Amino acid sequence: MIDVTEKPARRGRGARKAIRQTRDLKMLPALKRNLPLTEPMDAEQIERIDSASMHILENVGVVFRDEIALEDLRRAGAKVVGETVYLDRGLVRDLIRTIPETFTYHARNPANNLPFGRDQGVFVPMTGAPFLRDLDDVRRNPTLDDLANFHKLAHMLPAMHSSAHHIVEPYDHPISQRHLRITYSSMKHSDKMFMGMTTSPKNAEDVLDMCAILFGEEFLDSHPVVTGNCNGNSPLVWDETMLGAMRAFNRRNQPVLCSPFVLGGANTPASVAPTVAQLNAEALSALAYTQIIRKGCPAIYGHYLSTVSMKSGAPMAGTPEISLMNIMIGQMARFYRVPWRSSTTLGGAKTFDAQAGYESATTLMALQMAGTNYMWHAAGWNEAGMHCSMAKFVVDAEQCAMAYRMAEGIRWDDFDEAIAAVADIGPGGHYLGHAHTLENFQRAFFMPDLFDNNSIEQWQAEGAVEVTERALNAARKMLNEYEEPKLDEGVNEALLDYIARREHEIPAADALNQEY
Repeated sequence: MIDVTEKPARRGRGARKAIRQTRDLKMLPALKRNLPLTEPMDAEQIERIDSASMHILENVGVVFRDEIALEDLRRAGAKVVGETVYLDRGLVRDLIRTIPETFTYHARNPANNLPFGRDQGVFVPMTGAPFLRDLDDVRRNPTLDDLANFHKLAHMLPAMHSSAHHIVEPYDHPISQRHLRITYSSMKHSDKMFMGMTTSPKNAEDVLDMCAILFGEEFLDSHPVVTGNCNGNSPLVWDETMLGAMRAFNRRNQPVLCSPFVLGGANTPASVAPTVAQLNAEALSALAYTQIIRKGCPAIYGHYLSTVSMKSGAPMAGTPEISLMNIMIGQMARFYRVPWRSSTTLGGAKTFDAQAGYESATTLMALQMAGTNYMWHAAGWNEAGMHCSMAKFVVDAEQCAMAYRMAEGIRWDDFDEAIAAVADIGPGGHYLGHAHTLENFQRAFFMPDLFDNNSIEQWQAEGAVEVTERALNAARKMLNEYEEPKLDEGVNEALLDYIARREHEIPAADALNQEY
């Protein structure tokens, strides 16, 4: 990218062609929004949502199916009746007040550290797909090698800020031991930040032990390096598995996404504003608990947000109500001064078709308007999360780069120079050969690599290749060009020794590791 303020020397045609053909793999910095946010709720409406959420917490209550959490909450001053916890609004406000509004994510490559919160955000690939559409666009069960390929692509795609964790489920490893190989793959194939498995409290502890090997225990205790996700069971339930994993992360000062799993109309009221009020209450109850576990530890207001078809009961993506709710939730998170997470580029299509593109683009743009900080499921999601598509993965990443550019806002640094070019060209001319154009063509307008804007004659002459095939060709090329960011030899050996020991201790089984 050329900075016109540096007045670089003019380059010849060959040099400019070489620049165009060289892939820039450098990760984009954390997105810093310079556009106004969309905020449709006025102060009175924000207070109305807040009041309704606090009424739910105080009078309906939230079920915590976990003896340790119940005792922690009782000791903190909450009213506990059986498994139902009633949280006073004053207690909730006092607890969430200590959540940091901003912090910095630390990667094993310090050049990939990311400031986070307020007006800064990150894009994170999808996770959890039980199937993939592979490099031949065949839907099948994934393997650990498939997961590694997604981690490699996430490493190479500039708009992806994380390698996430189980982008796809590696079926060639036992469920009880899978978290170890998933975590190692995230660490090995990328030097960006990553996520940690929360599929059981024991699994979460293993992930954090591996993070301590990678970063050092003392560093881990004072620097966010990994993100856990804890899903609530809407309506108004948190279970033992998620709460135990939350404690594992928070005790070591690592952030979790406190994420109610919302299917609007099925496990929430069939109305936008009341759904937000319930979701808000659920998220606040978990956020409050993070601060009981460890006061001042980072935490993120989260949610998975979908609506259901009233014709079939199937989850839907890209609907206007989802966009409206995301925008409202952004306002609520800022009201409480906590960073927040949502899901982007979601789609329900079975292939990478127009439906997939429309749904994903709608949600992606809504999240930019809403000011989301942690933009998860930002690449590959399709079929309501049932598969991750190799083709969609790389196109979604390019779409995220386009959204990134839009959110940067208007550039004024070359304004005077460009206005001077108007006088140079005058009426009826063109700017294609002007010095300002030659020095700024790369940064002036985003030029997608994976979309074809040529004439139909040229497109046909070049083989009439459609976007799915172009994307798969691009993915193959990237994987052929991939260079592993090598782990320190001693750290790598320590990680492999830890995995070997834990795989010996944990019986290979098709069930989560809850005991070992």
